[in-house]
Amino acid sequence: MSRSIVTGFGFFSGVFYPFLALKIIWQNKTLWQYLIIPILINILVGIISYILLLNPSLNFYDNFTNNLILRVDQLIDSLPQWLEFLTYIISAIASFLKGIIIIILLILVGFVILQFGGILGSHFYGKLSEKIEILKKGNLDLIEINIVREIFRAILFELKKLLFIIVFSIPLFLLNFIPAFGNLISLIGGLSITITIICLDFFDATLERKRLSFREKLKFVWGGFPLTTGFGLICLALISIPFVNLIAIPICVSAGTLLICDHNTPR
Repeated sequence: MSRSIVTGFGFFSGVFYPFLALKIIWQNKTLWQYLIIPILINILVGIISYILLLNPSLNFYDNFTNNLILRVDQLIDSLPQWLEFLTYIISAIASFLKGIIIIILLILVGFVILQFGGILGSHFYGKLSEKIEILKKGNLDLIEINIVREIFRAILFELKKLLFIIVFSIPLFLLNFIPAFGNLISLIGGLSITITIICLDFFDATLERKRLSFREKLKFVWGGFPLTTGFGLICLALISIPFVNLIAIPICVSAGTLLICDHNTPR
């Protein structure tokens, strides 16, 4: 990795890669043809995700909080008048929690769009990544394999990602039962897993052309800290913003390609 990573500035370099990718895409209109189909796929997946996940979850939360406030009001009616301020406190807490839940749901929906939209539009993302690499390096680093093996590797990659999430999520969930620091450690661990998966997804179009194993891809992601952390966080933010996430995924795939072109990867 570059010296900037060692000195600690790699984090900010990672944050700027999506904006650098957007600039390159804007300046090279020949790349636009590889964005149309993936964006249409993301729109379809996004609509389904918002309908199935976001609206029902918010409706359930609203019903739950309204019933809770109603019961508290009934309880307060039997208490001294000066305790009526508890209603305002509970309403404020409910509004705060709703904001947190909305953020979590937006991240979840963005993650769903990334996974399903990425799989359905993988062919176009691969072509986009190839063109970006050629623009950046002047050549394409590609190890040819037959179509059967390519499909097998793609399926195996998704299964290994799922296994990775399960293996690390279970102990992190159990940490929530530990008083004090358990929740904090679980939160940081969950965010780390999310960033890792996002980096794997956005790097895969390029790393897969080198036919790296899942372990080697993980090594690149973790070995690139803090560069890959900055990249993963900005990509997480972009795919969590409604409407922006529909075009953010191809931009982040391009950004991942640029990052890999700028830094050494195992052969």
